[in-house]
Amino acid sequence: MAGTTTRPRYPDWPGEYADRYRAEGLWRDETLCDVLSARAAEHGDRLALVAGETRLSYGDLAARVDRLAAGLQRTGIRRGDHVVVQLPNGAEFVETFFALLRLGAIAVLALPAHRRTEIAQFCAHTDAVAYIVADKHLGFDYRGLAAEISADLPRLRHVIVAGEPGRVGESHGFQRLDALYPPVDAGTAADALPSPPAASDVALLQLSGGSTGVPKLIPRRHEDYLCAIRESLDACPLDARSVFLGALPVAHNFPFVSPGILGAFHAGATVVLAHVPSPDVVFALIEAERVTITSAVPPLALTWLAAAASTDRDLSSLEVLQIGGAACGTELARRVGPELGATVQQVFGMAEGLINYTRLDDPQDVLVGTQGRPCSAADEIRIVDDAGSPVPQGSPGQLLTRGPYTVRGYFEPVRGDGGAADPSVPGSGSPADPNLTSFTDDGFYRTGDLAVLRPDGNLVVVGRAKEQINRGGEKISPDEVEGRLLAHPGIHDAAVVAVPDDALGERTCAFVIPRHGAPEPSQEDGTPPLAPRDVTRYLRRDGLAAYKIPDLVEIVDEFPVIGVGKISRAQLRRALAESRAAG
Repeated sequence: MAGTTTRPRYPDWPGEYADRYRAEGLWRDETLCDVLSARAAEHGDRLALVAGETRLSYGDLAARVDRLAAGLQRTGIRRGDHVVVQLPNGAEFVETFFALLRLGAIAVLALPAHRRTEIAQFCAHTDAVAYIVADKHLGFDYRGLAAEISADLPRLRHVIVAGEPGRVGESHGFQRLDALYPPVDAGTAADALPSPPAASDVALLQLSGGSTGVPKLIPRRHEDYLCAIRESLDACPLDARSVFLGALPVAHNFPFVSPGILGAFHAGATVVLAHVPSPDVVFALIEAERVTITSAVPPLALTWLAAAASTDRDLSSLEVLQIGGAACGTELARRVGPELGATVQQVFGMAEGLINYTRLDDPQDVLVGTQGRPCSAADEIRIVDDAGSPVPQGSPGQLLTRGPYTVRGYFEPVRGDGGAADPSVPGSGSPADPNLTSFTDDGFYRTGDLAVLRPDGNLVVVGRAKEQINRGGEKISPDEVEGRLLAHPGIHDAAVVAVPDDALGERTCAFVIPRHGAPEPSQEDGTPPLAPRDVTRYLRRDGLAAYKIPDLVEIVDEFPVIGVGKISRAQLRRALAESRAAG
């Protein structure tokens, strides 16, 4: 996209809403940079970050951020430039993010799992001037990917590698991240930096959490993102004595700002980062650093619970396990206390904005049976039918939301000639334009979730609007069937998907992972405990409606996942189709 002259567009709140949010103190004249500077000034010696062998106080972290910002500035990165950041959990991620903020550059936060399709689109759509990557992570060499991408995008002037550039990097002129830090005795790095960004400036581009296609880019301003952090801290048990463990990829919105590592820094707490979320790594860090709170997606939480039964690690410091990224089933939520010794906190939200939490003092039925309520009193909720009309109280419908930290549109990439890059991207003006399909005329975001709003204000998420299975006219929620399956003593995890059918339109297939070491239910006919017919027999005995009983049951060892651990139903459907075609 060399030669682009039209600046990308960042949808903003209408003036009357922005004025109201500022008047109510929801938006303040504060930036994310100010948060780190304030903690360094107040508690410079307090431990801020633990990542591998690196241990940094707030004072040390702030100083390193200023030094890196000065180094990035010397490379030519300026205010308003887009920089794609694809780094695993580590000190490099934290320092790079805050250094870009300090310059007023805009970080595009890619996940470590993204590959050429996603990264090329992020770089092209944002006219990124730099791409910051690890050398290797979990066996994947990002330097080869960077070489391919940079060859196709002349405007991508810099590739910066955390680690060794290697032969590929040397031949392509890649820079080492650690070489950008000026020497400590080279003067005060902050003196050479530009004026700090404004609270109304765009701070970063987050990624949409959709399970299909390349993620859309979400512009987050300092003032709205900090509003989400402050409101989240009112609902979450984070304070200066807390130790937050980032086990999920922290570039994802859930462990980043719900309240995540940014909330922990805001509270003056300690952040511990795990390079992988495996039980052995996570449990060792909980024991060694006396972690008090961490977060997981449902499949990961199930893995931790299974491993907790046999670990010899001391997990007694863990007070809270947040489960989010996808709706947490009742059976999983109910197991956390007895099996892990921590209180479960359900977190249901989206990178576009709205975040719901159960509160730790909620009744048990709320803790395990709902996805909580909005963290801000200024969050607006609508539950509507397909025509957009409100549904009766207690009835399921599509969840719409508007509020001080829910964006009013996606980032709009634009070609130099003023035309949209693609009819399916935001800003194209086509019927497929997400800024037309995902937002109502009065600014409500269509989340795509089906939910019930209880009289007490808590939400129960019953599925996704697009994931409902239409079996011969009968609507089936995969979440409901999965919840029943997870109550089976021999089932570790379950995913229900639709498969095409000539007669009914769609049939259902349940993919089931057995729980190793689970007690085996008695079988009169001697069939294995998790034979497909045992699963369907169990659901019938449990009283599930006949049309909701899965037509097919597949016993598998694992599920394909995307992003931060969400189950890829599309890949499950493809695997089933290939299996049936081969069989």
